Amino acid sequence: MRDINHFINGSSFTGTSGRFGDVMDPNTGEVQARVQLATVGEVDQAVQAAQAAFEEWSATNPQRRARVLFEFKRLVEANMDELAHLLSSEHGKVIADAKGDVQRGLEVIEFACGIPHALKGEYTWGAGPGIDVYSLRQPLGVVAGITPFNFPAMIPMWMFGVAIAVGNTFVLKPSERDPSVPVRLAELMIQAGAPKGVLNVVHGDKAAVDAILTHPQVHAVSFVGSSDIAHYVYRTGAEHGKRVQAMGGAKNHGIVLPDADMDQVIKDLSGAAFGSAGERCMALPVVVPVGQKTADELRERMVAEMETLKVGVSTDAGAHYGPVVNAAHKARVEGWIQKGVDEGAELVVDGRGFSLQGHEKGYFIGPSLFDHVKPTMESYREEIFGPVLQILRADSFEEALALPSRHQYGNGVAIFTQNGRAARDFAARVNVGMVGINVPIPVPVAYHTFGGWKRSAFGDINQHGMEGVRFWTKTKTVTARWPDSELEHADSSFVIPTMA
Repeated sequence: MRDINHFINGSSFTGTSGRFGDVMDPNTGEVQARVQLATVGEVDQAVQAAQAAFEEWSATNPQRRARVLFEFKRLVEANMDELAHLLSSEHGKVIADAKGDVQRGLEVIEFACGIPHALKGEYTWGAGPGIDVYSLRQPLGVVAGITPFNFPAMIPMWMFGVAIAVGNTFVLKPSERDPSVPVRLAELMIQAGAPKGVLNVVHGDKAAVDAILTHPQVHAVSFVGSSDIAHYVYRTGAEHGKRVQAMGGAKNHGIVLPDADMDQVIKDLSGAAFGSAGERCMALPVVVPVGQKTADELRERMVAEMETLKVGVSTDAGAHYGPVVNAAHKARVEGWIQKGVDEGAELVVDGRGFSLQGHEKGYFIGPSLFDHVKPTMESYREEIFGPVLQILRADSFEEALALPSRHQYGNGVAIFTQNGRAARDFAARVNVGMVGINVPIPVPVAYHTFGGWKRSAFGDINQHGMEGVRFWTKTKTVTARWPDSELEHADSSFVIPTMA
């Protein structure tokens, strides 16, 4: 049995807790490895390694830090195939999706390579007689990230890329379901030239999470996961004096107006709803066609499109998506499908009971489609996080606009239309953090920021882009006075400059 160790102070670290979690092969349903679960003391060892590295790393000039990230980017690209296959073997997403996972993380690393420019402060010359005022951004110290199973490469790189670039040192607690890729990324960071202790990885469960949230030397925590846990992380971290950004769940809607290009809509919905087995916080699991004619056409064509989807093992190049991550998650998704049936929604296509020959114990779920879903149904209000698409019919633009606006989650939303005025009005008025116009998964590029509203995010600052720079740094403002007898009377006293 392969053991997956922690990575502390630049090398593999064997824990002593005696507690392990099983890492499954989602394609076969068999245990392929076991991951060590950290004690509170082992989390502290990672924090102390990061603290010991902080003084040197934070004093390294930004250009030299950027050079480490440039080399890290090169190494990740050189090892792309290895990383994608390793990710796919533990998560279950197909190789193409796994490479996309890595690539979207690398885009934030590319942004972080320009950190010398992003760290420039502000300067006011002559704010008063002989007085200059300037600001600078300084790193916080030891910071941490707690990441989910669905993007084991992208989300860690979203966090540690910017955090390390600005001069912090980092402790990462990845999901124990697919922990190998985060460890490999930490190895590549050291190979790229980062000092030991700059990036550490500890595996664990709630005990490790709580150890991070309450540790007095951890100054900021970034989290992605379910909304209930995000709220817990935000509250607990804030109570212990930490800066926290905690991203939660989602129920993203796709609004389809009657003038939309239906050919494109169907293709976009297929990929956004069923890609990566629906295990994305930016998946599109709810489609809202406006008008009966639009809804009937969408339903008919969506059923036909779903018949072309191929579910296969994660290494099958012809598969559109693979298994979900583990047995418990499969049972959860199938439970939500039954819940929808019990609530009175029409189950048009039932993906339960799907079996792949030769992989009968794998965690496969076929694509599922509901119609006539109502806003009062719990299966609509809550996140399913699987290959399930729900059709919620609307009679008007205003009714369609209200659905995502009133929903408890506000991560992403999309509108499909050829009417620029309608799209502009929708984007301005919808109560959701990220909007796509004819874009089904509106994840911003790395030099913008990622973040939802309402119960999809707790905290004031979004991830990556300049918001990430602000989150991982603290601003210091300096007022400097250089008295000059020719400019000031000898007996003058300092007066704070005002408009007068």
